[in-house]
Amino acid sequence: MQIMKKLLFLTGLCWSVTVAAQTGYEIKVTFKPFKNQYIYLGHYFGKTYPIIDSVKVDQNSQAVFKGDKKLPGGIYLVGYPNKTGFFEILVDKQQHFTIEADTATIGQGARFVNSPDNVLFTAYQQQMAARGKKISDLQKNLKTAANKADSAKITDELAREDKAVSQYRDDLVKKNPEALLSVFLVSMREPELKGAYKNPANKADSTAAYDFFKSHYWDGVNFWDGRLAYTPFFDEKLDKYFAQLVMPDPDSVIKEIDRMLGFASINEEMNRFLLVKFVNRYLNQKYMWEDAVFVHLFEKYFSQKTYSWLNEAGRKTITERAYSLMANILGTPASDIALPDSSNTPVSLYALQADYTLVAFWDPTCGHCKEVLPKLDSFYRAKWKADGLKIYAVAKETEGTKIDWLKFIGDNNLREWSHVYYSREDDKARTDSGIPGYSQLYDVQSFPTLYLLDKDKRIIAKKLTYQQLDEIIQLKKKGQ
Repeated sequence: MQIMKKLLFLTGLCWSVTVAAQTGYEIKVTFKPFKNQYIYLGHYFGKTYPIIDSVKVDQNSQAVFKGDKKLPGGIYLVGYPNKTGFFEILVDKQQHFTIEADTATIGQGARFVNSPDNVLFTAYQQQMAARGKKISDLQKNLKTAANKADSAKITDELAREDKAVSQYRDDLVKKNPEALLSVFLVSMREPELKGAYKNPANKADSTAAYDFFKSHYWDGVNFWDGRLAYTPFFDEKLDKYFAQLVMPDPDSVIKEIDRMLGFASINEEMNRFLLVKFVNRYLNQKYMWEDAVFVHLFEKYFSQKTYSWLNEAGRKTITERAYSLMANILGTPASDIALPDSSNTPVSLYALQADYTLVAFWDPTCGHCKEVLPKLDSFYRAKWKADGLKIYAVAKETEGTKIDWLKFIGDNNLREWSHVYYSREDDKARTDSGIPGYSQLYDVQSFPTLYLLDKDKRIIAKKLTYQQLDEIIQLKKKGQ
């Protein structure tokens, strides 16, 4: 039995319907010892567990989940009253079946009638539980082994058990090639490295092993099979692929995303799953270069398309985030800024001639800014000035005034910087005229926000700490 983390409600689900002798779904459940309480039917969807049906068990602990449309295939969850736990079942072609379960014996599995997929699944779970316990016991014994001989013996036994588990799964797939469980087991496999691939002797062998593993990582996986979206493992498999096997640059990531979505486009469930997955992943970037990935997702998959599962609030969030990133994508020219200095003379960012320009958006009333800006100046005086860097500081007016701005500059002797003031009036005048504000053009969501530009005002780095910016400057100086 697994402990339920959460069951989430999703709206606007659109499920494909296949023609079958029986219409819709009808899952009869006897779930002891519960009486006169609601139980739930949900399924996996990435890292969430959306509920799609609920029903009240009667005095005999019986209830029926029933609907006019067939359910998408996948791993479903029968949730306990009050959503305190659940057990898993498989749903595929046969959607009229019976379940008999009891919390006292749920660890040994439920009993199914008219559901070959679940009979096979229950046998598999029981087999894995037994083998898992044996492996766990061996691992505990290995930690307390008295000597090297005992350790070697236990290690060999562990290897045999691992091999036996793999063989059991392979045999199950061969004997039941059309079963849903077999589809899942094949999809969960990872390439097996052998020979020089397993123990690379040099860099060439390591590269070959990486290429082999990556090229065979998705063997047996069909991205048009929507049933994979309703599992917990497919999401994890995607995470591992992008984290460990895809080169960390926008072109490589975009290429993989487009390839997967190209196949998935013929299946609504998988298409929805991948789009939700990728949009959520790149909405707030972990790395600077991921801005290009999100903008690509918007332009290719959202700007001219609508989806039944995406409401207006979601579309607005995606659109606004994309527009905030379009003007400041890493490697592209930064937007020019023209604002008044302390003498009310307009000063342009692009008029500043330097090998490097640090653009700092800050707020004179921001406590963190008051801590960071003097440190920026220390780096500037100690290193950056000699590196050919100049600082263009944009003070954004919020709660303070120009007096606060000028006082801070004077108190901290920041006189070698190019200081400009971005008043509320200037910001409103731009937006009222339909011109994006500088905060939007530079995606300023917190203070201070730092951008590093090259001599042509192209964005080298953004939204990093001053320590990270210094590392980048030093690497640039070395030609790396």
